[in-house]
Amino acid sequence: MKEVTFPIRVMYELGIKTLIVSNASGGMNDTFKIGDLMIITDHINMFPEHPLRGKNFPTGPRFPDMHETYSKALVEKADLIAQEKGIRVVHGVYVGVQGPTFETPAEYRMYRKLGGDAIGMSTVPEVIVAHHCGIDTFGISVITDLGGFDVPVAVSHEEVQVAANRAQPLMTEIVKELVKRI
Repeated sequence: MKEVTFPIRVMYELGIKTLIVSNASGGMNDTFKIGDLMIITDHINMFPEHPLRGKNFPTGPRFPDMHETYSKALVEKADLIAQEKGIRVVHGVYVGVQGPTFETPAEYRMYRKLGGDAIGMSTVPEVIVAHHCGIDTFGISVITDLGGFDVPVAVSHEEVQVAANRAQPLMTEIVKELVKRI
């Protein structure tokens, strides 16, 4: 966990004020489609190790408030950009899990019942540390596969890469414009 989040601490020391994260994730919301861009509005941390466990870094409080982990102002800007460019975006809660396997149908259903809309194996530790450091964060997921529905959908790493590559230009449009407006 310290290795994964070390770059965030370096960014803080360099004076970075805003972090934009992206990931490929499995969609659990039945309104999502493969290739959708999901703006992350919140997350559920299911990693077994917490990135703030241990000695507190002086970058933030021992117990940081996590109510607005993803900047509402950045979400609003990204929504406006997507609308201006005619790009479909959805909003949702990202569930961060350890992996390295894709979820079983039962696991997808469980995480959906917990309030998750998409699931993946990254992002959450980095965002927690960024928030602890006072860095504003924006997150966006490419929905690369779907799970937890009545009809099982098999998924492979190759299919995930294909879906991510198709959606990448649209995500890039949003992020490039967001950076200009920050």
